Amino acid sequence: MAKGLNTKSIGAALAVAVGASLSVISGPAVADHHKASENPVPRAYIVNLEDKQTVTSPVLVIFGLENMGVAPAGVDKPGTGHHHLLINAELSDEDMAYSIPADDQHKHFGGGQTQTTLDLEPGTYTLQLVMGDANHVPLDPPVMSEKITITVK
Repeated sequence: MAKGLNTKSIGAALAVAVGASLSVISGPAVADHHKASENPVPRAYIVNLEDKQTVTSPVLVIFGLENMGVAPAGVDKPGTGHHHLLINAELSDEDMAYSIPADDQHKHFGGGQTQTTLDLEPGTYTLQLVMGDANHVPLDPPVMSEKITITVK
């Protein structure tokens, strides 16, 4: 071992270096936390498709979600929900108080899935994500993506 170095001094130097590194790493995160809203607004969005985009079938749809978590249907945990994909469909204000239907126009992803592949015939389609609670009821306030229109060649 080099003269003047011992296990204690190496350990102390390492502790100081690690502590300094952690304070540098965590410093901005703490500062950002104070800038963030206390209750950020959840947002659903479609990651990989844009409004008025032309695609070919099968169509991959990747679900995006910010400021809340995904949980399977049946799991009643605050701050979570699961995705539903509306295809050429809308939910009326009255529909928003009931479970989302399960059919070809209202796809349920109660397993907590965050993407799907759709086999669509050529044509024009609207797509919109809606987050539902443990019982498939849209969240209140609603967490919905913007509705987009795609054309399948």
